[in-house]
Amino acid sequence: MIDLERHYLQYLAPGYDRNEVLRDLMTTYGDDVWNFAYFLTRRADAADDISQEVFLIAYSKLYSFRGECSVKSWLLTIARNKSLHYLQSAFIRKVTLWDTVLYRKETSPSAEHIMFERLETKQLWEHVLTLPRKFREVLILDYHYGLPMKEIAELLHVSEGTVKSRLHRARHKLTALLKHETEGEGR
Repeated sequence: MIDLERHYLQYLAPGYDRNEVLRDLMTTYGDDVWNFAYFLTRRADAADDISQEVFLIAYSKLYSFRGECSVKSWLLTIARNKSLHYLQSAFIRKVTLWDTVLYRKETSPSAEHIMFERLETKQLWEHVLTLPRKFREVLILDYHYGLPMKEIAELLHVSEGTVKSRLHRARHKLTALLKHETEGEGR
C-alpha cells in the first residue's frame, strides 16, 4: 500500500496507475467519507451516492492535487461540498421527507459491558445529529476525524476563531442535551 500521509498525490506522474491510487484512497478513506456525508445529510442513500461522487471526482483530479492540505481533508472537503449541494437541491427541499435517523447495524459481541458502551455511544451520536449542521460539522471533524483547527477552518471556509467558537458552543449544547436526558431519567 502506498503511504497516504506523505501527500504522494502531489507527486503523481501522468503515467501512474490511477486505479491503484483510487483503490488505496477508497480503502483508507472510504468509511470516513461515507460517515461524514451521512452526518451532514442524515441519509444513508445520500451518503452512498455522495461517496461515489467524491471518489469519481478524486479519480479525475488526482494529478491536480497540490498537497496544500492532507489527503483526508481534501476528500472531506469534496464530501462536504457534495453534501451541501445535495441538501440545497430543490428535490430534497421540496419533495423528500426526512427519514428517521437509522444506524448501520453492527454485530455486537455478547459481552454485556460492550453492549452498554455501544448503546451510550449511539445515544451520544443521536444527540450530535440533533445539533444544527454548523455545530455537527465541527464536532465530527474535530472528535471523529481528529483534524487540526487550521484544516477544519480551511475545509469549512471560516476562520480558526469561528471554528473554536462553534466547537465551544457545540460542546455546550451537547452537554445541555445530555444533562437534560440524565435529569429526565432520574425522575
